[in-house]
Parts: sequence; structure tokens; C-alpha cells
Amino acid sequence: MTWMTDEEYCELTGLDMSAVEELIERGKLTVKVEDGIRFIDPSKGATEVVVPAKLQELSEKNKHEMLVQPEFVEKTIGTIINLHEKVLDAKDETLEAVRKENEFLREALASLQELYDEDRKTIHTLQEQLKLSQQEVEFMRRKYKLMWNKAIEEHTDKPS
Repeated sequence: MTWMTDEEYCELTGLDMSAVEELIERGKLTVKVEDGIRFIDPSKGATEVVVPAKLQELSEKNKHEMLVQPEFVEKTIGTIINLHEKVLDAKDETLEAVRKENEFLREALASLQELYDEDRKTIHTLQEQLKLSQQEVEFMRRKYKLMWNKAIEEHTDKPS
């Protein structure tokens, strides 16, 4: 245990000597006297009370003024309940807006999926038509080549 003199304790806590005397009388501080000098144990007093006596005095004088009137409490509770209801209403409105937005997005996604499927079918049809057209062009090229080869042979075979 570390012991302090009265003056050291007053300096440490910021209390005046009369407040320290009062704490000693109330048994809030542990003291010992050696060679006519009083020593105080700061650990006990620091944990139990460090409120200056003047503040305690002021708080006791103003206790009746600090009481909260029941009307104030009722109004405060009413205000809190109203605010809570407004928050709940806003939450419900927000949830409804999010639900509507989700439904809209779901419908838009389904519509886009349908368009995508139609586009895939159109692309498939166009690819088939392109294949047929290429086959027809190839057929016409062969036919044309055969015709011209035949015409050239007939023309070269004729004696002039």
C-alpha cells in the first residue's frame, strides 16, 4: 500500500481539505497516523468517491428541480412511438417499391429472353437459307460451266 499525506492527497484529487475531512468522517478513506502526521490510502478513496463535496451539495439542492414531470415523459414516449410508426410506414413503402421493381425487372428479363429466343430462331433460319443459296449457286456454276464447255466443244468441232 502507498500512503500519502493530506496535502498530497488534496493535490492528487483536486479536493480541498474540508472535503477530505468529510470523507474521513464518513469512513470513505482509510487513514493512519505516524509521528503525528496523518496518511491516507489513495486506492480506497479513489475507487469509492472522487466527487467533490460541493457537487454533492449542489445535486442535493437541485434534486426537486431535476425531477421529470409525467407530462414530459408521456409526450416523449408519444413522440418516440410516432417516429417509430413513421419509420415502419417508410419501411413498408420501401419494401413495396422494391417488390414492384423486382417484378418489373423479372418481366423485362422474361421479355428479353423471348426476344433472344426469337433472334436465335431467325439466325438459324437465315443460316439454313444461306446454305441453300450457296448450294444453288454452286449448282448453277457447275451447270453454267458444263454448258459453256459443251458450247465451246461444239464450236471447235464444227469445221469452218
